[in-house]
Amino acid sequence: QVQLVESGGGLVQPGGSLKLSCAYSGDIRSDDAMGWYRQAPGKQRELVAGITSGGITNYADSVKGRFTISRDNAKNTVALQMTSLKPEDTAVYYCNAKRWDALREYNYWGQGTQVTVSS
Repeated sequence: QVQLVESGGGLVQPGGSLKLSCAYSGDIRSDDAMGWYRQAPGKQRELVAGITSGGITNYADSVKGRFTISRDNAKNTVALQMTSLKPEDTAVYYCNAKRWDALREYNYWGQGTQVTVSS
């Protein structure tokens, strides 16, 4: 089992910044990929940013140039630095750990943290 705990959400004005953090523990594997997803009301959960164990990152087009994902394998943390926030970034943000074996993909989720961008 993997436990993921997010922190850092809150209310921020448009154009502002916010940093989310995720602490993960339990059955951690060095090759786990980590990521941040978000889900706005009435919408499907979507990938915001991902990072492999080797540090390769990928981003949703809507956040490229504004968000930065990072991980500290020694501290078992993943962070999402968000800048130039827009109202459309409002959502519940979830930390994700992903791993694979020969048969399937496994996904582990945190409880989510609310980010609200509003004036």
